[in-house]
Amino acid sequence: MSQEHTGDGRGRSWLERLRRALLGEPQDREQLVDVLRDAEQRELLDTEALSMIEGVLQVADMQVRDVLIPRAQVIEVERDSSPEEFVQTIIASGHSRFPVTGDSRDEIVGILLAKDVLTYFAKDDGRAFSMRDVMRPAVFIPESKRLNVLLREFRDSRNHMAIVVDEYAGVAGLVTIEDVLEQIVGEIDDEHDTEEERYIKRLSNGEFTVKALTPIEDFNEYFQTKFSDAEFDTIGGLVVSAFGYLPKRGETHRLGSANFKVLRADNRRVHLLRVLLIDGQDDRQEPSSGS
Repeated sequence: MSQEHTGDGRGRSWLERLRRALLGEPQDREQLVDVLRDAEQRELLDTEALSMIEGVLQVADMQVRDVLIPRAQVIEVERDSSPEEFVQTIIASGHSRFPVTGDSRDEIVGILLAKDVLTYFAKDDGRAFSMRDVMRPAVFIPESKRLNVLLREFRDSRNHMAIVVDEYAGVAGLVTIEDVLEQIVGEIDDEHDTEEERYIKRLSNGEFTVKALTPIEDFNEYFQTKFSDAEFDTIGGLVVSAFGYLPKRGETHRLGSANFKVLRADNRRVHLLRVLLIDGQDDRQEPSSGS
């Protein structure tokens, strides 16, 4: 009886702390996260649930530019091309939505859904395919839009893709609802994802987002760096070791010619880094990958 009473008391004590946290005490996010981590240690909240809650909190601070698929990696179809011309591109990519370009690659005139092309081939009624008739309107958003706002807009509009434009109204890339959800639930890989897509993305401003799980060997090959993989297998492990502690979101550290900024981390590990090359201008070309 005494043990049950003690356990209930602890539960009530923690719930009271959580109630105060949600009502404004403590008054900052770090203290709120401490309360939630305490709940995990008391086994009132499992590790995965805590990780997702922390992801939700961090999404409110992240911007579209942190997760977008860069322009160079976007696969498009041309408005004036025939299904026979672009169907192999659709099949090879394995994706379901594609930006449609007009007179140039910088002119996005709509979004093509693969299922609409399948319908055209399935009917086989002799009618000519018209891209203008089947493509959906494209949604354009700025790089600075907050991810939590974008997620709400995706939900309300039932749209799953948006074209991202930079401050000069040029196309910077695209973002999908999957890109946003991954910041909360972790990686959502499918059979069409390649190693390059999973690990490194080049941003329109010349910086890069790099998954912490990127093997050091792959990082070195891509950036022409010479970090040792004798002690650590991943770039995240190397960066955490350089900090000397588990860094929080927003903290930065320079290693060699690369400056690392933590974009996403929880109480267990770093998930996403932003990399800026300090010495020299990087001029590598990104290989195309899916949208």
